[in-house]
Amino acid sequence: MQVIICGAGQVGSTIAKYLAGEKNDVTVIDQDAELISKLDGTLDVKPMLGHASHPNVLEQAGAANADMLIAVTQSDEVNMVACQVAHSLFNVTTKIARIRSQDYLLPIWSNLYTKDNMPIDVIISPEVMMANAVIKRLQIPGTLDVISMANDRIRLIGVRCTEKCPIISTPLCQISALFPDLNMTVVGIVRDEQAILPTPDDQVMAGDDVYFVVDTKQIDRAIAAFGHEEKKAKRVLIFGGGKIGLSIAKQLEKKHDYINAKVIESDKQKAEMLASELNNTVVIHGNVLDIEILEEAGIDTVDAIIGVTNNDETSILSAMLAKKHGVRRAIILVNNPAYDSLVRNLDIDAVINPRAITVSTILQHIRRGRIHSAHSLHEDFGELIEIDALETSPLIGKTLEEAELPSGVLIGAILRDEQFVIPYPYTVVEAGDRVVLFATSNAIKKVEKLFSVGLEYF
Repeated sequence: MQVIICGAGQVGSTIAKYLAGEKNDVTVIDQDAELISKLDGTLDVKPMLGHASHPNVLEQAGAANADMLIAVTQSDEVNMVACQVAHSLFNVTTKIARIRSQDYLLPIWSNLYTKDNMPIDVIISPEVMMANAVIKRLQIPGTLDVISMANDRIRLIGVRCTEKCPIISTPLCQISALFPDLNMTVVGIVRDEQAILPTPDDQVMAGDDVYFVVDTKQIDRAIAAFGHEEKKAKRVLIFGGGKIGLSIAKQLEKKHDYINAKVIESDKQKAEMLASELNNTVVIHGNVLDIEILEEAGIDTVDAIIGVTNNDETSILSAMLAKKHGVRRAIILVNNPAYDSLVRNLDIDAVINPRAITVSTILQHIRRGRIHSAHSLHEDFGELIEIDALETSPLIGKTLEEAELPSGVLIGAILRDEQFVIPYPYTVVEAGDRVVLFATSNAIKKVEKLFSVGLEYF
């Protein structure tokens, strides 16, 4: 596949790394010479210095033969025009654009993004996605990660195991005996920053981050099995009133009115704007690192804080300060990947990674076959994939043991006629099954081939 990526920032370079690693023909365009030089020699891509929406630059990048254009520059307008030029002049089949400004995404302007107007096939809105990610973790206390799949019939949950975890040092194959009728499969373990694809004989240890696939109806029971039975937050303090903070506050007002929320914003003008747009949320103008401001906001009575300031260091420090004042749960957004390992060792309950979420959203539109969604787990570990098993798949009619799945592939769940099926070696995959599996990075192409659609299907 020939792909042009407009933007060599964190998201663009990460997508380029994924695609280049799978032997795709990738060209990356950016105006920043420093970003382009970082790509040159480190990835098997063609780096180009230039303006991503200029027709002559796109032509030199090979747009005439490109299958896909992914526009993730820092400018919404450049991303939109790049898609328009790719469509109108070069007839590129698939155009994906990141658009941050919510003004472009209001429902009243939905007709803008049509083939005859602004031909963008997929719009990525990071602010909305970040807000949704925060809300999911707020709704299910104790979780590091929450991903909905199969129309929310199945979820991937990430939790951190402490000494209180009741299944510490228990082989995974014995969990079903300890918790009968619990539809759950562990698909990944991160221990000492090393990702592990678990076997039935592996054990969970204190300090592990464990990722499991579970029937959505049984989430509370599954989390309790890992020692997490925290109460839902009713009083929340949002640190930062930018686009993400505003989006979170609006969602809480609209869909979770049982939660009493307050926002602290350091910019006076922005705080006044927030107060005018929110109905039931208290907005406080001040510094989130100022103890007096935190006390004014009632930090001692807060159940959870959400750190979404525009500065990673401020979000991290304010979360630690809040925890010191007795706040049970701290959820923060961190942009800089250099802080990932640092934050994991701090007393912070959940970290939202904008880059990973945006990349996951783009991936599901890149993956081939009957793939409904794809989500990257941990850094370079692999992907959680939701895919249909069609009649032409070599899996059909075989037990999982007979199918001899490729190395690095672990099936987490099968959804059959809306019923959650736990995969065992004797489980037979049937045509029409929705399969949720985890594949390490080097096994993804094998998964696509395993579930590919043969010509005889049509």
